[in-house]
Parts: sequence; C-alpha cells; structure tokens
Amino acid sequence: MARWGKVDFRQLQNLQKRLERFEKAEMDQFNEKMVKELAARMLARVIRRTPVGQYPSNTGKVGGTLRREWTVGNVTKIGDVYEIEVFNPVYYAAYVEFGHRTANHQGWVPGRFMMTISEQELEREAPKIIEKALMKYLGEVFKGD
Repeated sequence: MARWGKVDFRQLQNLQKRLERFEKAEMDQFNEKMVKELAARMLARVIRRTPVGQYPSNTGKVGGTLRREWTVGNVTKIGDVYEIEVFNPVYYAAYVEFGHRTANHQGWVPGRFMMTISEQELEREAPKIIEKALMKYLGEVFKGD
C-alpha cells in the first residue's frame, strides 16, 4: 500500500468559507453595485445626448433644463431581478425623445432618441462591463487571507 503523506485541508476550508460568504450576502452587494454602475453610465450617456434649447438673448430664457433634470432612482430587488430607474421628470422629455408635432400642426419635429440610443449602446456593452467587474471581485474573494 502506498503512503500519501500529510494533507492540510485548512486552505480548502478557508476557500469554502469565502465562497459561502460570497454566495450569501456579498453577491447581493455586488449585484446592487453593478446596477448602480450601469445606471451611472446610462446617465452620463443620456445627459451628453440631451439637446440644450437655444433662445434669443433678449428673451431671458436659458436652455439646459432638460439636460439638468436627468436623475437616477433607487435600486429595487424583485425576486432575483434588480431594477433601477433613470428618468427625466420634465414634462416635455418624451416629446424631445420621440418627436412631436409643431405648434401650428403643420409639421413634425423628429425625436432625438437620447435615452433609446444610450440604452441600446449600454445593453451591448453591459456583459463586458459586468464580466470585468465580476472577475475582479472573484479575484479578491479567492485571494488568500
């Protein structure tokens, strides 16, 4: 019969503890952090795309209200799904996004689709962003104490 020698299982036990800790509380924290990061990226993109109104200098009006009012809501978890809302409470935001008729109903002002385009771009890039953050986070979890 062959001898195997001595085996120290402490490292495996430590790894098991770290995995259990990650699986329970830390996974929720990671998911919430990623949702907030993606929302921040979305907010930055949509703000950059939002047009600023141009008014004659003698009117006293200043543009930029629509751009300044973009905001992010709170993270909510419904089942296994995390949600966060990026929105603009200005009443005419939807008209700028999707387009509208002119005041005299003779023409159409095309939409700018600042939210739609930003969302589509982020949706394409999100898997890479999440994977990179997850690999970094798992590297910290598996790093020895």
